Amino acid sequence: MKLFTTFIGFVIFQRIAELIIARKNERRMKREGALEFGQAHYPWMVLMHTSFFLSLILEVWALTKGLSPLWPILLAVFILAQVGRIWALSSLGKYWNTKIIVLPGANIVRKGPYRFIRHPNYAIVTIELLVIPLLFGAFITAAVFAVLNAIILSVRIPAEEEALRKLAEYDKMKERPKRFVPQMLKKIDK
Repeated sequence: MKLFTTFIGFVIFQRIAELIIARKNERRMKREGALEFGQAHYPWMVLMHTSFFLSLILEVWALTKGLSPLWPILLAVFILAQVGRIWALSSLGKYWNTKIIVLPGANIVRKGPYRFIRHPNYAIVTIELLVIPLLFGAFITAAVFAVLNAIILSVRIPAEEEALRKLAEYDKMKERPKRFVPQMLKKIDK
């Protein structure tokens, strides 16, 4: 149980640090004239992510779940996801946010993982919402939040892409990567 508490504490600390960075980026971007979109679904997204941690903690503690026998593989996937998360967030730099905030006329970021996939951070979050509960045998949390995340992303991604179309010439990008299939596999996924 100590391992679980330490692990979840680390992930929650990471999320809080990201929220602090996002808030700083939001204030700066809005001072520069950025506009916010998707305000209606954002509280639902926050609720879903908060509920994920509560569900995970409750399932692991109440049902006395333990470390999965596949923990080395799942931990490796989690670590790779963290590397991807850092790569995606640092590639967006001052534009990264948990909200949809777009600076009119800003260039679309096409570096880092954004060269290969349009929404790497959402792909990483999807992986995390599966891997973290599976790491500790929380199958109910993994299943429920896989569905809830898919529902949220079905609203979030179109809202984000519409905002980028309106303010950042998103449709004029040449060779726009696929949403979730890496560009390097483009010939295969046709």
